[in-house]
Amino acid sequence: MMARRRTATEAEANALASGIRLRIIRLTYPEALTNKEIAERLGRDPATTLHHVRKLVETGFLEPQPARRGNRGAKEIPYRSTGVSWHLDHAPARQRLGEAVLEAYLTEVAETDPAELDQWRLVARVPPERLVALRGRLQELLDEFGAEPVHPGAEPTAVYIAMYPSR
Repeated sequence: MMARRRTATEAEANALASGIRLRIIRLTYPEALTNKEIAERLGRDPATTLHHVRKLVETGFLEPQPARRGNRGAKEIPYRSTGVSWHLDHAPARQRLGEAVLEAYLTEVAETDPAELDQWRLVARVPPERLVALRGRLQELLDEFGAEPVHPGAEPTAVYIAMYPSR
């Protein structure tokens, strides 16, 4: 059974209204990463990513894991996504969060080899109640696969779906 969604708090909505933070959540879902590892994967400065990591920890989207020793013996703290963001209703901040999701998607797709990108497109004319049904079924499908445990060694796969008026 899928977890029920709850409305995001203002602090949660603010934390999620950033494409880079959404990418950090995605990167740390299957495996815990240190701030340095996150910065390297995003091609960003570690000081910049640390600001975002702290905001995500503060709002419960990331949790620190037990400290470990790095290559040079320095103490490193890995962070892992809690998965909380998947169970939030973003309706109160839909526009800001939508912009952040689009930003994260466009950045990730730009870094992807076009040969590895599967795409589909559909323009349909259906009555409003059928659109509600379509949205619901898509959400159920995403919830189903999102609830599966992380399978070690499985390739991470991102899914982006957008619905918009086709004028």
